[in-house]
Amino acid sequence: MTEDNAGGFARLRRRMRIPRISWRDLAASLGPVLLISGVAIWVAFHFVRPAPPSEIIITSGPESSSFHTAAQRYARILARDGVKLKILPSGGSLENLKRLADPSIHVDVGFVQGGLSRLVDRTDDLVSLGSVFYVPVEIFYRSPVPVARLSQFKGKRIAVGPEGSGTRALALALLKANGIEPGGPTELLALSGEAAAQALIKHKADVAFLTGDSATGASMRELVQAPGVRLFDFVQGDAYVRRFRYLIKLELPPGALDLGKNLPAERLTMVAPTAELIARDRLHPALSDLLVEAAREVHGHASLLQKAGEFPAPLEHEFHISEDAARYYRSGKGFLYRYLPFWLASLLNRGFVVLVPVIVLLIPGLRIVPPLYSWRMRARIFRHYGELMALERVALAASTPEQKGELLIRLDDFEKAVIKTKISGSFADQLYVLREHINLVRKRLTEGAPSP
Repeated sequence: MTEDNAGGFARLRRRMRIPRISWRDLAASLGPVLLISGVAIWVAFHFVRPAPPSEIIITSGPESSSFHTAAQRYARILARDGVKLKILPSGGSLENLKRLADPSIHVDVGFVQGGLSRLVDRTDDLVSLGSVFYVPVEIFYRSPVPVARLSQFKGKRIAVGPEGSGTRALALALLKANGIEPGGPTELLALSGEAAAQALIKHKADVAFLTGDSATGASMRELVQAPGVRLFDFVQGDAYVRRFRYLIKLELPPGALDLGKNLPAERLTMVAPTAELIARDRLHPALSDLLVEAAREVHGHASLLQKAGEFPAPLEHEFHISEDAARYYRSGKGFLYRYLPFWLASLLNRGFVVLVPVIVLLIPGLRIVPPLYSWRMRARIFRHYGELMALERVALAASTPEQKGELLIRLDDFEKAVIKTKISGSFADQLYVLREHINLVRKRLTEGAPSP
C-alpha cells in the first residue's frame, strides 16, 4: 500500500468513526437542568445574608458608668472571635435609644433601660436581645429622719440627671406620680454620677437620683458611707411596680452593703427597671449570638440583687425579642459556631445555603438526563419513520412505472438523509432497523407488489 493510499485510508477511518455520545444532544439534555440549578443558586446568593461584619458599634453610657464598663467587657469577649466592638459613649439610656431609632446614626446595638420607648419615635425596627441586668433606682437624700414617700421631697433641690439619661427620664416619671413636676417649687438639677454625689455631700443638693446608666459604683459607695446621707426605702414598692409595669421590686437585706457597719441597718426595698440589649433588626444572626453569649459571660454571675444565671433572659417588655435571640435562648449556638472558629463557621454556614439548591435540584435533575438524552435520539429516528410511512402511502397510489421510478429516487434520497443523521453509536441498531424497513419499501416498489 502506497503512502498516499495509507493516508487516504486513515482519513476515511476518521470520517467513519461514530461518536459514542453526541455532545451536542447531551448539552441540550443537560442544559435545562444546569440552567434551573444556576437560577436557584443565584436566588440563594441573592437572599442569603452577607458575611457578618468584622466591626460593630455599641452606644453605651457615660465613661465609668456600669453601662460603659459592661460594653468594655463585651469588647474583650468579642475580640476573641475577631469581631471589633467599637464603644460610643453617651449620656445614658435615653440617648442610646434615640441613636438606635435614628437611621442616620451608625450604631448597631446599645443598652436601654425600661420605660423609655414612649419618649422616642420610630422604634418599630428595634428588637431586644434580652434583659441583661437590673438598673436599681438609688435615691440618696439628706434628712434627720427617714423619708417614706417621694412626695415629701417637694420643694427640695433634687439631682435628676442630665438630658439624654435614663436616670432623668425615670426620675421625672416617679416624681410626677408624686405631684412633683418641673416648673414648681422643686428645683431639679441636671446633675448625675460623681457631680450629683458631690453636690449631695457638699449640701448643694438635698436629693440625688442615681442609676447605673449614668453613675459609677464608686459614687454610690461613697454616698452609702457619707454621714447624714440616707438611701431611700421604697415602702410603697408594690404600688410602684403595679403602676409602672417596667419596674421590678428588689430587696436589700441588712448588712448587704457593709457588714461591719450593718448597712443598711434594716431590710431595704428598691425598685428597678431592667437594662435591655437593644439592636436594629438587621443585626446579623451570627453577631446576635456573639452578643448574647457575651452577655451571659458578663451578667450571668450572682450579685447582691440577682441570682446566678438569671441574666441574660428573654423577658419581653417594650421591645419584642428578636427571632435570632429567641433561637439562641432555646437551643444555644448553632452546631458550626459551637465547634469551629467564628470566621470558618460563618463561611460554611453561608456555603450550606448555596448547596441546598444543588442538592435539591441539580442532583435529582442529573438523574433525568440519561432518559432525556435517550428520548432525543429515539425521537430523531422516529421522525424518519414518519417520513417513510408518508412515502409508503404515496406509493399505494402509484400505478405507472414512471411514478414508481420517481418514488424510488425519492426513497434513495431519503435513505441518504437517514445515513447522514447524527446519532450516538449506542443507538445505531435502531438506525439500521430503519434502513431495513427502507429496503422493504424499496423491494415492494421494485417488484410492483402492492403495499399491505
